[in-house]
Amino acid sequence: MFKRVLIANRGEIAVRVIRACRELGLESVAVYSDADRGALHVREADYAAPVGPPPAAESYLKIDRILEAARNTGADAVHPGYGFFSENAGFARAVAKAGLVWIGPPPEAIERMGDKVEARKLMAAAGVPVVPGSPGTLETEQQVREIAAKIGFPIMIKAAAGGGGKGLRLVESDKDLASIVRTVSSEAKSSFGDGRFYVEKFVRKPRHIEVQVMADKDGNTVHVFERECSIQRRHQKVVEESPSPFVTPEMRQKMGAVAVQAAKAVGYYSAGTIEFLADADRNFYFLEMNTRIQVEHPVTELVTGIDLVRTQIEVAAGKPLPFKQSDIAQRGWAIECRIYAEDPEAGFVPAPGRIQTLKFPEGPGIRNDAGIYAGAEVPMFYDPMISKLAAHGANRAEAIDRMRRALSEFTISGELTTNLSFHRWIMTHPRFIAGDFDTNFIAQEYRPGIRESNEDHARTAAMFLAAIAAHRGASNGAVAPSAPVTQRQASAWRSLARFDSLRR
Repeated sequence: MFKRVLIANRGEIAVRVIRACRELGLESVAVYSDADRGALHVREADYAAPVGPPPAAESYLKIDRILEAARNTGADAVHPGYGFFSENAGFARAVAKAGLVWIGPPPEAIERMGDKVEARKLMAAAGVPVVPGSPGTLETEQQVREIAAKIGFPIMIKAAAGGGGKGLRLVESDKDLASIVRTVSSEAKSSFGDGRFYVEKFVRKPRHIEVQVMADKDGNTVHVFERECSIQRRHQKVVEESPSPFVTPEMRQKMGAVAVQAAKAVGYYSAGTIEFLADADRNFYFLEMNTRIQVEHPVTELVTGIDLVRTQIEVAAGKPLPFKQSDIAQRGWAIECRIYAEDPEAGFVPAPGRIQTLKFPEGPGIRNDAGIYAGAEVPMFYDPMISKLAAHGANRAEAIDRMRRALSEFTISGELTTNLSFHRWIMTHPRFIAGDFDTNFIAQEYRPGIRESNEDHARTAAMFLAAIAAHRGASNGAVAPSAPVTQRQASAWRSLARFDSLRR
């Protein structure tokens, strides 16, 4: 086992890896940009090294600076987290060339699964079901028309090197095709430096379901069950849960077997995820493979008891998997809400800033993976995630109840705006509670201002409770405070009603 791990990342995932290292008796090294000098992951690590100016392209995405930090701090292994270099085969090779252990899958697997078109070909050859579409990459509008004539509209046009919801467009009919082809090609070039794209048949009412896989260097491969990831905005996940309310036992068994088959087809080891699209009839198709730990891994850990990050580290050290497929079982239900510094009322635009007050939820069944603290700043340069709030219960209903309670306890104020109220809206929506949703749920159901209307009754009740409490206080001879109320000071009405106007 190596002794000191550099985490080539930031925020909550860096903190998560640091904790896994600490449990294994390993030392940790944080890297930070000038904007992250006071960040939580820097405070938590045993060692820390600067890597450059705030923009990621000048710091966290500079291979030479990351490797220099590893040399200067005596690190002998590198964990990439997710995002940044986590799916960069060139970085993985550079780490190995520098004599360091790469805590992740083989570079060849990253490369083969990173190209969406090549991954489709490989999976089809391995007998994994794929969505009907183009056999390879396309470059012209006419090529798209020829494929569309064969499979029919609607279709999806996707960047070959895409990810994170970029370079992805729905085409409903021929009249929209020309402009969308130009848009996807342009976005793919600017975002990924690769203008190639491909076409897939659009799946109506799609569910986005992924299967966690884990494998060691001896070829032992298992699946760690599925996660439901259909609650998305702009093709990016915001709520995940495990198990999926849509998946039947038979479907679960088939998806797990196919996921293991897919991982073995590329000689995979470490943690990875096979993502599927499922239609209303529960037919499922390979979407892509994420060759890294996922943002939503906590829900899998909560329902299986398996520490995925710790297992990643142990596999990188050459240890065999500590469990077999028959050892893995789902217990209860877990839901995760991604808490962002963003404004749902303005189209989910990032809304970062300094945090003044902060209170995290606690209590039975609650887990909160965060990379912030009161007084810290959510920088404008990176993904504005604040934390990943997860709730575990004996069943889905209990998990939802606990998540509602946790969201009501989560208090944050300052110069930023958060999506907490948006998550409270989701957790009370009849379609979500019934498990009756697909990837179009937010686009179909959410409109700016809708969450306020849902809170009107609660707000009115709070005011009545405050009036009763104030009356009782006056009857007992209590004197109301005479100090003026400021924005930072909650009003007596709201304080007495336990209704925080600063909570967002």
